[in-house]
Amino acid sequence: MAEGIAETQEGPLGHPAVQRVLAALAVHDVHPEVVALPDAVRTAPAAAAALGITPAEIANSLVFRAHDPDGSITPLLVLTSGAHRVDVAKVADLTGIATIDRADAEFVRNATGFAIGGVAPVGHTSPVRTVVDVSLSRYPYVWAAAGHTHTVFRTTYEELLRVTAGQAIEVA
Repeated sequence: MAEGIAETQEGPLGHPAVQRVLAALAVHDVHPEVVALPDAVRTAPAAAAALGITPAEIANSLVFRAHDPDGSITPLLVLTSGAHRVDVAKVADLTGIATIDRADAEFVRNATGFAIGGVAPVGHTSPVRTVVDVSLSRYPYVWAAAGHTHTVFRTTYEELLRVTAGQAIEVA
């Protein structure tokens, strides 16, 4: 594991958002070790470097504004490999969404309860439709944000699908 991991519940490990993620995972009988990194990891390359893995092994949480055919705008969480750039037209087509565009920090926080860089796959303050990049299935383990920009947890592709009730699609 990465150097500088906190071993106590002090600091980011005790943060309410991290605890919210752990509670949401526990509902699915998932009890991961949350790793606290010494620096904020707001990008997949930064998280990968801190963990000593490749960016492709990061389950990057990206929130988009989904413009539904009825004219409503709802959040869409795309859990993608950190090595990919999301093809929004492809994702919209595969999910039946009219159009998708990037969400700003305020939309992300309002939709999920997390700041950009700490958006977890679960533990959102409101339900969020989720899609999961099938390319994450190539790895025995992937790492996801745990509710804070300094925290991550190890999981699997199958576990991400199960705990998020996400739709498996190609996003790139």
